[in-house]
Amino acid sequence: MILQKKFYERETVLVAKQLLGKTLTKKIHGIELTGIITETEAYRGKDDPASHAAVKKTNRNQVMFGQVGMSYVYFTYGMYFMLNVVAKSKKQNAGAVLIRGIHPQNGIKIMKKNRGVKNMKDISNGPGKLTIAMGITMKQHNKDLTKKSELFISDGIKPKKIYQKSRIGISKGVEKQWNFSMNVKDHF
Repeated sequence: MILQKKFYERETVLVAKQLLGKTLTKKIHGIELTGIITETEAYRGKDDPASHAAVKKTNRNQVMFGQVGMSYVYFTYGMYFMLNVVAKSKKQNAGAVLIRGIHPQNGIKIMKKNRGVKNMKDISNGPGKLTIAMGITMKQHNKDLTKKSELFISDGIKPKKIYQKSRIGISKGVEKQWNFSMNVKDHF
């Protein structure tokens, strides 16, 4: 079952934890590429100095202030698209969860080809790698992920254990332990 708006209308950090084990689906030419979400990071609004929404609303980050369950895709380092889903409680001004990694399930041949790799481990073990593998670009920005369309998130598996640590690649807000992951070896 596709995750509905109420799933995302909760505290961003909680949603980041609970997205672990869910299934990310991207349709390409009628074929569904799917993967189990294995790593996420929470980014809130004005109380999170590492967030794009920490200072003010801009053209780039405005989706983080809007409706929950929407995709927030941005381009970084001049080479990678990053996939986020807007998640925040009614008390928060903004928030989104970065999808940092997936364990491929369906469409693995296509994902390997998109990434130009042969090793299963290297397909999607990073946020830029997973968007390349699944063909996610700015075309998927500001899309409703709570509807069956070309990109959505649905139920999956329950993680046996959740690991928590500091977020990766940031210089502000490093004390916040808002990176969550699960060990794929526990399940597959």
